[in-house]
Amino acid sequence: MMVATDYPVLQLFLVGRWQAAAGRVTTALHDPASGMLIGHLPHATADDLDQALNGAESAFKSWRQTSAMERGNLLKRAAQLLRERLPTLAANLTLEQGKPLTEARIEIAAAADIFEWFAEEGRRAYGRIIPARSVDIRYQVLREPVGPVAAFAPWNFPAVIPARKIAAALASGCTCIIKPAEETPATCLALAQALSDAGLPAGVLSVVTGDPSFISDYLLRSNVIRKISFTGSTAVGRQLGSLAAQQLQRSTLELGGHAPVLVFEDADLDRAAAICVENKFRNAGQVCISPTRFYVHERVHDAFVQRFVERTAALKVGHGLQPGTQMGPLANSRRPHALKGLIKDALDRGAELHCGAQDIGREGHFFRPTLLARVPAESRVMQEEPFGPLALTSTFSHLEEALELANRLPFGLAAYGFTESIKTAHTLSNEVECGMLGINNMQINFAETPFGGVKHSGFGSEGGSEGLDGYLSTKLVSLS
Repeated sequence: MMVATDYPVLQLFLVGRWQAAAGRVTTALHDPASGMLIGHLPHATADDLDQALNGAESAFKSWRQTSAMERGNLLKRAAQLLRERLPTLAANLTLEQGKPLTEARIEIAAAADIFEWFAEEGRRAYGRIIPARSVDIRYQVLREPVGPVAAFAPWNFPAVIPARKIAAALASGCTCIIKPAEETPATCLALAQALSDAGLPAGVLSVVTGDPSFISDYLLRSNVIRKISFTGSTAVGRQLGSLAAQQLQRSTLELGGHAPVLVFEDADLDRAAAICVENKFRNAGQVCISPTRFYVHERVHDAFVQRFVERTAALKVGHGLQPGTQMGPLANSRRPHALKGLIKDALDRGAELHCGAQDIGREGHFFRPTLLARVPAESRVMQEEPFGPLALTSTFSHLEEALELANRLPFGLAAYGFTESIKTAHTLSNEVECGMLGINNMQINFAETPFGGVKHSGFGSEGGSEGLDGYLSTKLVSLS
């Protein structure tokens, strides 16, 4: 089997030191586009996790006393290093995750923006003075770091999601132990390298890799950890939330979604179709805020589908490192199989296949961009997040029906709408149950905007000024 030579040798980052894989259990890591062996993932042991926990606890005592400006300056230096290293980091991200190089470059740049945003936001973690009932007393409200954090990141955005967790923790004065996804470890390790090179004190950040169940259980049962931050499936989020509750650890959970898109009769169909196709098949649809359930007014449904199919058919699918690629492979061999099962169920129930629904006959985990139209509500795919390049349409006849369809599932992460009516837009703003809503656009995810959901999509926000809230405790001081 061929081995990629440019991919970095994977190590653990423990208390400021790089620990080699030698002597540890390892797992082979493969390029999802070619099947090529690219590296070996070291599995952290209990001793490794104890080192990380002891380091986080010890470093917290001094890191919390470091000024917000000094912490911010370090994050800014790390952001600059990420920008300088962007070409190499983006290529490695594509190699381990599969997304097109253009998307990988955007993601690395976004991670640098996140570091920079929280560098400044940490200086604005303001308390306040409360007017007292007596002139002899002063009431102060202080915001203090909650303590060592355990963070868990998925494979679909291996730079942006760890960056949100790490930057918010460090900017607020917390220490952090993060476990990146076993499919995409190198990108998170590159973030740690940039922070280390920027002068991060030992123990403030550790990166551990390996068996996710073992690592999460070990960390969350420790009384060192005061907060968890998890991005991933609702099922796993429930398990981690239950473990965290046993230790009364604060939790930020960003879980599954199944984003509805409401396309009204007055929408600009050409613009809507262009935006929807671009965002649906970004990262091969492996995006928690990916538009998936397209509810289109019955009078314009067929016209919208025609425009959607035309644009979808023109997409270039291939290896992310090949020039011109617009969609790469799925992350692992499980995803094509899962998509085929969902598609078969929908077709058996009467859905219409307009394009795709096949894997592509080549090495790697490729799957054609797919559109199913007039998908019955009882289909499995209308209940379960497909997390792949699969778009679904159904029709509605009036606004109330559209809202009912949008809100019918227990998920509430992202939602979208297309309309030229300001009245309809206001109604969507008030009535759609979600944490993020895009109207006539899908630009809802930036360093300065809060990212999070409601209902079974989790709680708490990452990003924006709200992104620090989960890492800070509130203390009242009554002084006389």
